Amino acid sequence: AIAKEANIPRERIFAGVLPKQKVSKIRALQEKYKTKVAMVGDGVNDSPALVQADVGIAIGTGTDVAIEAADIVLIKDSLFDVPVAIHLSRVTVRRIRINFVWALLYNVLGIPIAGGVLKPWGFTFKPFVAAAAMMCSSLCVVISSLLLKLYKKPADVQSAEKRKKYRLRLCVDTTA
Repeated sequence: AIAKEANIPRERIFAGVLPKQKVSKIRALQEKYKTKVAMVGDGVNDSPALVQADVGIAIGTGTDVAIEAADIVLIKDSLFDVPVAIHLSRVTVRRIRINFVWALLYNVLGIPIAGGVLKPWGFTFKPFVAAAAMMCSSLCVVISSLLLKLYKKPADVQSAEKRKKYRLRLCVDTTA
């Protein structure tokens, strides 16, 4: 039922599987597709598979063992948070790369200028100006990182959550 709501194809669903079978299935997927495999679980039985997976994702309301075995722990018990976590991690890594390139370029240009490379042409920095320029570089990286606070969930996840809430409201209204 949950997989159907999440639009997961039937051939990708492995339900009613023992812990050893889960680990075997993850190994088989890793070998077959030669790519990263994620596992979402919440119980003691899921822990070995969470460890075997390239990315183990535990539902926060699950057991302590599953939470310890996982790489990512979702605070809420909503499966809608799985694609959000993956998307947010990609956005974060992209931001790290942007900050790295920005800082690298700034330092590649700024350090030689502060060192006096342009002195033969009459252009020099006083030490306090060079220090202020370095502070601006750090400030730009911090501000760029703070832009992650403006992160919004992908639109398809937002619309799916709204549809689910609407369906839940309908169920509550008809039983009340």
